[in-house]
Amino acid sequence: MSGGFSYSVSELKNLFESVFGGGRELRVFTAPGRVNLIGEHIDYCGGKVFPAALTLSNTVVAAVNGTDRVRLYATDLKEIFEFSLGDIDGAKGLRWGKYQAGVAKELKEAGCRLKGVDMLFHSTLPFGSGLSSSASIELATALTLLSFSENAEEMAGKLDKVRLAVLGQRAENLFCGVNCGIMDQFASAMGKKDNAILLDCATLSYEYVPLELGDYSLVLANTCKKHALGASKYNERRAEVEKGLKMMHEALPEARKAHLCDYTEDEFTAARDHLKSDPVVSARVEHVIRENARVSRAAEVLKSGDLFKFGTILKEANDSIRYLYEVTGDELDAMFEEAGYFDCCLGSRMTGAGFGGCTVNIVLTAETERFCSGLKERYEKRTGITPEFYVCSIGDGVRELT
Repeated sequence: MSGGFSYSVSELKNLFESVFGGGRELRVFTAPGRVNLIGEHIDYCGGKVFPAALTLSNTVVAAVNGTDRVRLYATDLKEIFEFSLGDIDGAKGLRWGKYQAGVAKELKEAGCRLKGVDMLFHSTLPFGSGLSSSASIELATALTLLSFSENAEEMAGKLDKVRLAVLGQRAENLFCGVNCGIMDQFASAMGKKDNAILLDCATLSYEYVPLELGDYSLVLANTCKKHALGASKYNERRAEVEKGLKMMHEALPEARKAHLCDYTEDEFTAARDHLKSDPVVSARVEHVIRENARVSRAAEVLKSGDLFKFGTILKEANDSIRYLYEVTGDELDAMFEEAGYFDCCLGSRMTGAGFGGCTVNIVLTAETERFCSGLKERYEKRTGITPEFYVCSIGDGVRELT
C-alpha cells in the first residue's frame, strides 16, 4: 500500500518560510478528498449520492503578503505561481492555480474584500485518481482566502460550509470550464469522521449515515491511469443527459420533471419506446434513473448492516456505469474484474468521473494485505501498470487546524 509523502505541520511551516520568507503569522487549513460509495454521474442530474470525506487531503499554510497578489506554491511542483486580485481572469493562462483563482473570483463577487495571500499547498491525494483533488483545492482555498479577507467575520456569517461548496462548484464550472455537479465540493466541505453523507443534490438536503463496516474496510485501488476531467468525455455526458431530459419531457408531458433523477424506474420504462430513437441517450438516461434508485437502496442496506447486499449493489452500479454510461475504460475494467477473484472482497466499483482513477472495494480487514498484493500482481500483469492502494479512513470536512 502506498501514498504521497507526508509532511508534518511544523515541516510545512518551515518550508513556507523558506519559500516565501518568515516573520509573519502563519495559519493552516485543510480540506479532504472524497470517495463516492455509490451514485456516479447523477449529482448533476438532481440525484442522490453517497460520498464520504477521506483523511487524504490538501493542506494549506498561508499568510498575508501585503500586496494585491495571491502567490501559490505546491510541494510537488516546487514553483511559485501567482495572479493579481485586480486581474483574476489573467490566471486562466497559469499552468497551475486556476482552481484557486476561480475560487478567488467567486469570493470577490460574493462580497469578500480579499487580501494578497501567500499559500503553500501540500497534497496527500494522488492527482487524477478520481478522489476529487480539485474540490479539495477549491475548499481549502475558499476557507483560507475567506479567513484572511478584510471583512472575514461579516462574510463568515454569509458563507457557511454549504455555500462554500456551491462557490467551489461555480468556480470549477465557470472559471475552469468543467460542468461538474455539487457532490465533490459538498463532501469536501461537509464531511464527518466515520460517516458517509446521503446527499440530495437537487435540494442540498443531507443525512449523515454512520459508516459501520464491522470486520471490513474500504480499500481504494488506484489504476494509476490518470484522467484529465476537463479533457475527458465529462462535458459530453452532460450534453447527453440534458438531451435525455428533453426526451423524457416529450415522452411523458403530463409527468414533466425538473431533473432527470426525479423520474422513477417505472416512468423510464413507460418512456422507453420514445427513447429508442437515440439508443445512446436512452442508455445514459437508464443509468441515471436506475442509479438514483440504487443509491437509496444502498443507503438502507448499509444502515441495516447488510454488507453482503451492499457489495452486490456496488457490482450492479459498476455494470451500469460501464455498459450504460460508458465512462470506465480498460484499466478500470481490469481492476474491477481482477478484484472479483478474491473472496475477501464483497463488492467493487469505479468511483469518480471515470476514464482512470480508482475503484472502491469492501474488503475483509484481516485480508487487506493479501488483497492488495494479489490484485497488484494481477492488474500489473494484465495492464503493465503498477497500481497503488489505500486502506481508507473517513475524516472531517474543510477546517482550520490549530
